[in-house]
Amino acid sequence: FSVGNSGVVPNDRGGMMESALTARDRVGVQDFVLLENYTSEAAFIENLRKRFKENLIYTYISSVLVSVNPYKDLEIYTKNHMERYRGVNFYEVSPHIYATSDNSYRSMRTERRDQCILISGESGAGKTEASKKILQYYAVTCPASDQVQTVKDRLLQSNPVLEAFGNAKTLRNDNSSRFGKYMDIQFDFKGAPVGGHIINYLLEKSRVVHQNHGERNFHIFYQLIEGGEEDLLRRLGLERNPQHYQYLVKGNCPKVSSINDRSDWKQVRKALTVIGFSEDEVEELMNIISSVLHLGNMQYGGDDGGSACITSDTQIKYLSRLLGVSGTVLTEALTHRKIIAKGEELMSPLNIEQASAARDALSKAVYGRTFTWLVNKINGSLAYTDESNKNSSVIGLLDIYGFEVFQYNSFEQFCINYCNEKLQQLFIELTLKSEQEEYEAEGITWEPVQYFNNKIICDLVEEKFKGIISILDEECLRPGDASDITFLEKLEDTVGSHPHFVTHKLADTKTRKLMGREEFRLLHYAGDVNYNVNGFLDKNNDLLYRNLKEVMCMSENKILTQCFDREELTDKKRPDTAATQFKSSLAKLMEILMSKEPSYVRCIKPNDSKQAGRFDEVLIRHQVKYLGLMENLRVRRAGFAYRRRYEIFLQRYKSLCPDTWPNWQGKLPEGVSTLVKHLGYKPEEYKMGRSKIFIRFPKTLFATEDALETRKQSLATKLQAGWKGYTQKTKYQKLRRSAIRIEAWWRGILARRRAQRRRKASDTIRRFIRGFIYRHQERCPQNEYFLDYVRYAFLMNLHRNAPKNVLDKSWPTPPPALTEASEHLRKMCMQNMVWTYCKKISPEWKHQMEQKTVASELFKDKKDNYPQSVPKLFVSTRLSTQTPTTLSLPIQFLLSFYDLLCIPSRSYAVPVTKYDRNGYRARPRQLLLTGDSIVIVEEGKMKQRIEYGALKGISVSSLSDGVFVLHVPSTDNKQKGDVVLQSDHVIETLTKVAICGEKADNVNINQGSITFALSQGKEGVIDFTPGSELLVAKAKNGHLAVVSTQTSG
Repeated sequence: FSVGNSGVVPNDRGGMMESALTARDRVGVQDFVLLENYTSEAAFIENLRKRFKENLIYTYISSVLVSVNPYKDLEIYTKNHMERYRGVNFYEVSPHIYATSDNSYRSMRTERRDQCILISGESGAGKTEASKKILQYYAVTCPASDQVQTVKDRLLQSNPVLEAFGNAKTLRNDNSSRFGKYMDIQFDFKGAPVGGHIINYLLEKSRVVHQNHGERNFHIFYQLIEGGEEDLLRRLGLERNPQHYQYLVKGNCPKVSSINDRSDWKQVRKALTVIGFSEDEVEELMNIISSVLHLGNMQYGGDDGGSACITSDTQIKYLSRLLGVSGTVLTEALTHRKIIAKGEELMSPLNIEQASAARDALSKAVYGRTFTWLVNKINGSLAYTDESNKNSSVIGLLDIYGFEVFQYNSFEQFCINYCNEKLQQLFIELTLKSEQEEYEAEGITWEPVQYFNNKIICDLVEEKFKGIISILDEECLRPGDASDITFLEKLEDTVGSHPHFVTHKLADTKTRKLMGREEFRLLHYAGDVNYNVNGFLDKNNDLLYRNLKEVMCMSENKILTQCFDREELTDKKRPDTAATQFKSSLAKLMEILMSKEPSYVRCIKPNDSKQAGRFDEVLIRHQVKYLGLMENLRVRRAGFAYRRRYEIFLQRYKSLCPDTWPNWQGKLPEGVSTLVKHLGYKPEEYKMGRSKIFIRFPKTLFATEDALETRKQSLATKLQAGWKGYTQKTKYQKLRRSAIRIEAWWRGILARRRAQRRRKASDTIRRFIRGFIYRHQERCPQNEYFLDYVRYAFLMNLHRNAPKNVLDKSWPTPPPALTEASEHLRKMCMQNMVWTYCKKISPEWKHQMEQKTVASELFKDKKDNYPQSVPKLFVSTRLSTQTPTTLSLPIQFLLSFYDLLCIPSRSYAVPVTKYDRNGYRARPRQLLLTGDSIVIVEEGKMKQRIEYGALKGISVSSLSDGVFVLHVPSTDNKQKGDVVLQSDHVIETLTKVAICGEKADNVNINQGSITFALSQGKEGVIDFTPGSELLVAKAKNGHLAVVSTQTSG
């Protein structure tokens, strides 16, 4: 539902409530009205226990929300939860503080009537947290603008400020509110919060000067000491130790584990800034707070006459500066009392006890009035100033103390319990009124409800002239020796016969054992409470000596000048007593609440030890009693437990009757009547209203709900079967229609494609034939397609069959028209392959190829063993491959030898066999090629050196033998003739020699024989013949005969 168009029907319960009924055995019912045994307190508490164990802390009593403090964080306050409850009917979701908040908000918007939410419960039950959650809900869910956001922020930030100054740690609660608070939140016509106003009630001022053991003073004192900056504390004259201050040590509880005073101080300072406090106002406010601590530390002594005197000048100096008053005047006011007798002013000295009481009275008055000023200051920042908008509405939040019963009950408990009596009276009246109005609206006969009317107790307290407050005021004002005991005696004389009043003197023997002589007992609606009269008169008078007021009126502190009005000094009328003031403010509160539509939140504390998950039945029974929950339930259940609009009831349960299932076509009341008759409802179990059915007993509803659960199974099966059949049939029909359409469409596409292909094919064939006919003519429209196709076909064939490497000489045959282009392409392709191949060649491989090229030029098709040398790589030395038997010296020795001979860097080294000129004996040698000569070495000894310039030529046979001859000039005396050598690597050796000596043109390949020069002008001949194996020997004719095989390398 949206806010603008949804009505609010407080007693309409939506489907959420019924859906929870099936789990009622495990989690209980979420509305106590549905308890079968609603008069049983045990059944009530058991339902609370079930829900508490399941972390379901909220339960309804009709529209009243019962909340149990879980003492742990629950994930039920997120923004998502807020959205879930926003704009939803009260009973459509599970019980929650947000549901109550939203219901009040929607009622305010739709009915244009002011609302109020009353939050009550004892200390520690979660009242303050509940009010915070309500404010947070409105801050998040209500419309916002920049101005509205400021108001939201101030509303939220007012909480930490009021908690700091008005809350304290007690035995029951670490953050107990020690004052009552009523806050009005003002909304404009759009539903946005635009202002607010706070009224405070009965601040516990006595806590300023005294705390019970295990309790603390108000939070602000500890926050200032723990969190205040060093400069601030130095200016205020404070030390960072609460144990040094008398007003903070009486409870003997300076620190609490659950409270971080330093962090809270930062939050309070931030909140004061957001609310609109200036730095000067904050400074003066802290001056007043610190002055209270200094007052508590003021020490008194007595002179010889018994008069009090101040013994601590330090405190007076601080107080004088902080309060902005004269130290001398303040000292006199704290030790003397001004008395006016017969028009004359007399200063009467005080004894130590009186002076201490005057000091404490001043402390309480200063703190109490400052707290009132603080509330007024916050109200000023929240005030809605737009007078043009007359359509604003209000939601009030009442966070007030619950019924209190302690071992020792005093004046404060008397006022608090009187307040709860008034609220209970209002609660019952409004509950009965709303019930009666609904019955009358529906035409149901209203049956009078018997309930305990606590008006008799309210009259006992507040009746004029006869009530306890009037008697207390009279005793405070009368001349003579009035005391708490005389007040008690006066009560016995005046109201002693009242059935709800008992004293020790008036009680029977059994009751006297439970009462003190200074106590009186009131029989409240929530139980009996004994009140001790000690301190009643002093707390009711709440008087401050006149001269102390005069000193405060002279203060230069701007806050105190507003708190202590000078008109008080001239006003001769005695101020109202505390009880009368409280009674008047309570009467105004009742008027405010009566003018608004109320909602209720009842908070319950599950245990005194603040433990999560612990459910103290005795404690909870006590709270259930004094919160009046059983009385409220009894009033709600006095008529009908359950009521429901016809359309919603019929919609939920129509499946239980054949006549109403699946749809009822007639009028709604007739349909509901048919349904309940079929279900067997007896006449006394229900009533038919104008728009609702009223069911008297929960068991009737539970039986209907159980029947629905059973019916759901069969219905679910039928619905599933029907739905599955329908969906499958629908799906099949849809698929069939789709298939037919797709088939028709696809057949059309295929036919069109075939026709198009045929047309295209015929056009192509026609153009191809025409082009073939005109193929030998110049390019023209008749042959251009054919010529283009021929070119294309050739290029595609070339693409598929192009040479893959430089050795592949194949090339597709081009058509006549592309002969020239083909040749260009072939050259470009070969150049590209060569360029690509060359780009990949390393320097080492390039050198190898160059040598192979020279070898090819020298020996290809000229020497038989050349082909065998082609796949073998040329190397720079062959010495390392020889065996030790071949070489007489190790390779390392030979290399060192070359260095000793100063042979330039060698290019090549190979083992050879040298044949002598005489007898052709074979000699193992090593052939070295250097940069300028050929060197022949034997066993580390250089045997011969032939410079490249002196080398006339090189002769070798065409067979596969390895014999070659180095020709040298015969005129060279250094040489003894040509050199005959044999190498296993003859191709490689001669190629290296040809390259190093640049003798490629001087290599001769001979057929049959080689003639070479011997010494002394003689010549020798080498004859080469092919054979089966290699043989080198001297022939009989004196020639060197070489038989060469066909396979040697």
